[in-house]
Amino acid sequence: MPQGNMQTYERTLYPEIEPYETGMFDVGEGHSLYYERVGTKGAKPAIFLHGGPGGGMSPMHRRQWDPTLYDVLLFDQRGCGKSLPFAEIENNDTWRIVEDIERLRTMCGHKEWQVFGGSWGATLALAYAQKYPERTTELVLRGVFLARQKEKDWLYRYGASEVMAEQWDDFTGLIPEAERGDLVRAYHDRLTSEDEATRHAAAKEWSLWEGTVATLLPDEALLGDFADPAKAVPFARICARFFLNDFYLEEAQLLRDVHKIKHIPGIIVQGRHDICTPPTSAWELKKAWPEADLRIVHDAGHSAGEPGIIDGLVRATDELAGKSP
Repeated sequence: MPQGNMQTYERTLYPEIEPYETGMFDVGEGHSLYYERVGTKGAKPAIFLHGGPGGGMSPMHRRQWDPTLYDVLLFDQRGCGKSLPFAEIENNDTWRIVEDIERLRTMCGHKEWQVFGGSWGATLALAYAQKYPERTTELVLRGVFLARQKEKDWLYRYGASEVMAEQWDDFTGLIPEAERGDLVRAYHDRLTSEDEATRHAAAKEWSLWEGTVATLLPDEALLGDFADPAKAVPFARICARFFLNDFYLEEAQLLRDVHKIKHIPGIIVQGRHDICTPPTSAWELKKAWPEADLRIVHDAGHSAGEPGIIDGLVRATDELAGKSP
């Protein structure tokens, strides 16, 4: 029921749950991925793709599916979280991660599975589904990011800067004015510096900027999490490398190839006030893929932790498992 201008939501995350299996999975090229499996072994298969690039999974992410109905694999992508080597940017790109997902499917013994991703995870989910449509039963996407030039410019040239003006000044303030014409390259240079203090300072500012645009309302706990060097360093290093290399995708490739997934059921949950990945991308994806179900959350931003986004995602996974609304 409405309460003032804010909606109250019925669906919340499922109760805290521990994995029934954890491990390290060697994918070659010097990378080993940390993974977890939660829910009921042998139930409906799903995989969770975290954001970033360079983010990681958390215990909250385990709770977006009914554990009696799903068998979910979550993993830290190359260089992220508990995966090794820490914050590694070599042999780390979109298509290598797509192949990692496919290796993990084989490891689990699944013929196919639901692919669930938010933000960069949504980008990755689309890339995987377009390469392996026969292995994808459904797509659940949040905060759609299609990695096009206009979306990259929105975050690191002009757009979000007009909304989060004070925070933009903090972000750009680390970089001398002469280098601000290409902030991604300037930050990448510092994030790959031999000097640890330089790397840490750049990682903190890059991560705080991303944390600032993630929520509709300020979230000090989230910003503190983003400033933690253990998370900020891999997040910023890997994210900057992917931005600098156009996410290893051709311009508008994910829209161009959407015909490959038109037969796959899809649910898109998008915050109306998402400053990180504005709704225009979700809408353009919907227009190219009319079979998908786009659900706009009118009082939410980007974060998967906002009440309306949680409600939307949990409803999506419940519905796709055949659970009554």
